[in-house]
Amino acid sequence: MKIVLFCHSLLSDWNHGNAHFLRGIVTELASRGHTVTSYEPADAWSVENLVRDQGAGFEAELFRHYPTLNVVRYQLDALDLDEVLDGAELVLVHEWNAPELVAALGRHHRGSSRYGLLFHDTHHRSVTDVEAMGRFCLEGYDGVLAFGETVRQRYIEAGWARQVFTWHEAADPRIFRPHPELAQERDVVWIGNWGDGERTRELSEFLFEPVALEHATATVYGVRYPAEALAELSRAGIVNGGFVANYRAPEIFARHRLTLHVPRQPYARALLGIPTIRMFEALACGIPLVSAPWFDSESLFRDGDYVRVRTGTEMRAALHWLLRDADARAEIAARGRETVLERHTCAHRADELFAICRHLTIAGTSPAASERVATP
Repeated sequence: MKIVLFCHSLLSDWNHGNAHFLRGIVTELASRGHTVTSYEPADAWSVENLVRDQGAGFEAELFRHYPTLNVVRYQLDALDLDEVLDGAELVLVHEWNAPELVAALGRHHRGSSRYGLLFHDTHHRSVTDVEAMGRFCLEGYDGVLAFGETVRQRYIEAGWARQVFTWHEAADPRIFRPHPELAQERDVVWIGNWGDGERTRELSEFLFEPVALEHATATVYGVRYPAEALAELSRAGIVNGGFVANYRAPEIFARHRLTLHVPRQPYARALLGIPTIRMFEALACGIPLVSAPWFDSESLFRDGDYVRVRTGTEMRAALHWLLRDADARAEIAARGRETVLERHTCAHRADELFAICRHLTIAGTSPAASERVATP
């Protein structure tokens, strides 16, 4: 199949978590013999910030980890959809695109039934910013892929689309895997961006304070930390690692004894059943994980896959226990990784994608055409 993806960026994951899963699913589709071309704007803010932060030349390392990515950067006013979509059988449009492009693709599809057209939503705006979502026109789309049942229900209730399917994110085990050859040098690691103050209180309660009280050695990686957050890190004795490309996360996890999951407020309070993709990735890497409150309403994980805490006091107790019990850490890590490999890899999501396409009778997605060619 010829598959075309429109997204904000695959080249950069600077404050752009959407790149994580998209890189993995594109790699999985390519491994099955499909031709996948990804289009991203030439002025993508994530790329511009990455260059500003890290300098030019980052693409060489990216393509060493993702050698099958085929990325085309475009200017919107010069994009020829007839040319881009010539011969395409499936077109995926991520929600972090310009509304005018989303609408133009819908209009193009109404004039052609040769390919399937799916909108892919992996953001909380459907719940937290209805006005922003209202700027998208999904007329002409065959369906919507929503990264959780809560988001799927929101689309149906709002009347934004009729055919909406739950399609969770997942980990790419080609990249996210254990590295037992690396020594565990520090206690706790958290990889996450500051965002827009959506978890300021949560980070203090579930990360900064417990780490400081336990005198644990800890490292935080991410961007957009304001001066007051950096000062709090320093007071807690936490090392600030700054930006780290996502494909380097497995080695970082391997050098720490455990990691934390601290969801943003929209995920903890409104988007029930949707973990951050970091949770899938960390468990795939075989590191024990302790999670601040979120409600697994879709039963993505089993009891014992990770440690759940409800308060900062419980977080401190969990750190105190796990940092002193290597056997417990190993048991939790093995169980969490087992669940991800059984349920939550990009191979599973590719299978689900083609099942959705067959349900929508999108040409070229018969079982023979979409069967798994390579399994990590």
